[in-house]
Amino acid sequence: MRACLMAIGLMVAVWMGILAHTSEAARPTAPSMRALQGVNFVGSCTFSHSAKDDPIVFPRFPGLSHDHSFVGNTTTNASSTLRSLRAGSTTCKRGGEKAAYWMPTLLLNGQAVEPRGATIYYRRKTLAPLRAFPAGFKLIAGDSHATAPQDLKIAYWNCGAMSSIPASAEVPTCPNARTESLRLHVNFPGCWDGKHLDSPDHKSHMAYAVRGDCPASHPVALPAISVIFRYPITGGAGVTLASGGQYSAHADFFNAWQQRTLTSLVNGCLNALRHCQQGS
Repeated sequence: MRACLMAIGLMVAVWMGILAHTSEAARPTAPSMRALQGVNFVGSCTFSHSAKDDPIVFPRFPGLSHDHSFVGNTTTNASSTLRSLRAGSTTCKRGGEKAAYWMPTLLLNGQAVEPRGATIYYRRKTLAPLRAFPAGFKLIAGDSHATAPQDLKIAYWNCGAMSSIPASAEVPTCPNARTESLRLHVNFPGCWDGKHLDSPDHKSHMAYAVRGDCPASHPVALPAISVIFRYPITGGAGVTLASGGQYSAHADFFNAWQQRTLTSLVNGCLNALRHCQQGS
């Protein structure tokens, strides 16, 4: 009897060990920072229009802003609301991407230059899983009043990923306007306070992640957007922005996505640690 009980006890211990190991193996583990590299989904949007409007900084005051170049939603103006944007059309490849994006208009020797289009990356920069932006969310990244170089993690110029010209706070001279034309990049933060769709300065409701972690003041992880405007020029001397000099780069985002589409992309691409192509 004693031997039988010992045998039963040993079997129970073995099975408990197997179950514990199986449970541990099935438990989801947080990804590493290396695993986050290349995790994104990509938007492709053509130029829509220019206007001296800004529905985030100067809502309902047309003509009060410096000139902006708009991509994405075709109806963006000083009076834009979530409802009006949702009712509008988009220049983006995905029909559900009705978000509005804009940057200060680029000037060459004082003349406006329309962007060829924009590439918008939605990236995962946090170890914690992401939530989709709430409907009507507003955000500005970069400093429209900057008179000195901004942090290159926030805003920079280059000539494209295939060019040997490095990222710079100053406007570079690109080798070829057809294959290596001028680009302006603005990177948005990805950590939200979890409460406010906007803030008085249109920035402080968000913060940048540090080594994959959101600060305690902004604990909710959202996609980190990078907006890249592509221009049909080589850059160099004579290039400024309508907001001021070459250092005043900034970009605005007004979320009017079809929310189901956005949530599906966040979960199916970013939380699944996948790269999703433009329009996929």
